[in-house]
Amino acid sequence: MTAKNPPAGYILVEGYPSVEDYLHLRKSCLSPKNVQQAGAALKGSWYGAYVAEETAPTKAIAMGRLVGDGGWYFVLADMMTLPEHQRKGLGDVILKKLLARVKSHAAEGKAHVLLSADPPGVKLYQNNGFRIMGPQETGMGLFIDVEQE
Repeated sequence: MTAKNPPAGYILVEGYPSVEDYLHLRKSCLSPKNVQQAGAALKGSWYGAYVAEETAPTKAIAMGRLVGDGGWYFVLADMMTLPEHQRKGLGDVILKKLLARVKSHAAEGKAHVLLSADPPGVKLYQNNGFRIMGPQETGMGLFIDVEQE
């Protein structure tokens, strides 16, 4: 769980990308979100990190964030890398940084880190100690359509 350095040409930055970069990453890698969702997601996170190229240190090309109570319960979210930068170990660098932060800043005791993985990410998470929880536990989810008046 020790954080590691990114490959040559990249830097690891503690914190969150701009809303614009977050929206670009979401659109390129996962399901798109709107500006309101992006702002709330970044503001409501416990900790985050992103990778940028050395030549553009404020432009995120990969990221991950943790949502949590700071005590023992954390959800890993938005692990994503732009397609042209994938397969270089950037996700592993970010994941190790996030897990190291839990280890160093969560309350003493056993911390619980949860995630929902798409199939290509399963190997990354398993290589970092995550396990499929069934059949002892069942992960569940619910999507709710929210409309503002």
